[in-house]
Amino acid sequence: MRQQSGDASLLRRLNSAAVLRILREAETATLSELARAARVSRPTAEVIVDDLLAEGWAEECGEEPGDRQRGRPARRFRFRASAGHVVGVGIGGSNLRAMVADLNGTVVAAHRVPAHVELPVGDRLDAVAGLVETVAARAGVDVAGLAAVGVGTTGVVDAAGRVVKSVILPGWSGLDLQGELARRLAPPVLVENDMRLALLAEHWRGEAKGHDDVVYLFTGHRLGLALLVGGRPHRGAHAAAGEIGQQARDHWWAFRHVTDYAMAAEPGELRSHQQAARFAIERARRGDERALAAVTAFARHLGEGLLTLVNPLDPELVVLGGSMARAGDLLVAPIQAYFDEVCLYPPKVVPSALGSDCVALGAVRWALDRADSTLFS
Repeated sequence: MRQQSGDASLLRRLNSAAVLRILREAETATLSELARAARVSRPTAEVIVDDLLAEGWAEECGEEPGDRQRGRPARRFRFRASAGHVVGVGIGGSNLRAMVADLNGTVVAAHRVPAHVELPVGDRLDAVAGLVETVAARAGVDVAGLAAVGVGTTGVVDAAGRVVKSVILPGWSGLDLQGELARRLAPPVLVENDMRLALLAEHWRGEAKGHDDVVYLFTGHRLGLALLVGGRPHRGAHAAAGEIGQQARDHWWAFRHVTDYAMAAEPGELRSHQQAARFAIERARRGDERALAAVTAFARHLGEGLLTLVNPLDPELVVLGGSMARAGDLLVAPIQAYFDEVCLYPPKVVPSALGSDCVALGAVRWALDRADSTLFS
């Protein structure tokens, strides 16, 4: 918004920010409605709206009768979400994902590219920057004009956007990821842990919407955790909240149930933990009782691992995310049954419906928060 000097201009900017926020929150509003909500005079609201129209932050959207004298229709206005855009990026071990959203969070473009886990650090950074440029071009947006770029990455990420430790991506530990990407991209760059952003996406547009205390379990090629406490992703003293670390019996020993089944069913096939779980889940869906028993044992083992968090944290909800969330009730029901058996207040267990774009979507929300703080300051 236009900058002016002096106390009067400060008040004008505050009033402009207030009117813009009201427009953002309302579907449409008349000048009189804006004046009442912002507690300014109608002429002041009219001047502010004229400025917002000229600067592209608002648009007129037709007329409805009832506001002006002598039956003249009232002008109605709305926030122009396409006046700005953000990008959200998810950095995984095998793929990079990105999406562009307008200031209302509507996704207008998305793209994914492969990125092998052994890709050199510099090449991966260049690939992230290239992906941002590609997805922005698909949305018809200039990269330099983006309000912010949010980035989610595996590993422990501190408040400055540095990767303190990563066991997935070689060379990632100690990397100033935010600084490196800021040197490659013109817009402000924000970096956060991928699991916290996945949970942020769930709280924004997923199963955790409307819930303030949530445990998020990611199940895929690895197990990951994130915690929502009081409506905010919990980072912990060292930004390592939710990191599983070295667990007894190798990641709760849970996968052995499905890997043992897969080896017994097809001895000649070598499968990863994730592939074995998918194989067992598919066989269980077809009615294989041994597969169902293996999947049930796998799910119960996950529940036993979660119990040390669920009992002391007392969450409302446990969200099962990652690729295995597609198993639905095959995993959810045994975990729910276990919690019902052992918890004083069993949380509801639900599968995520956001799919593999959850980290990039959470990064969009993270970037929108930054854009909002700038726009309405």
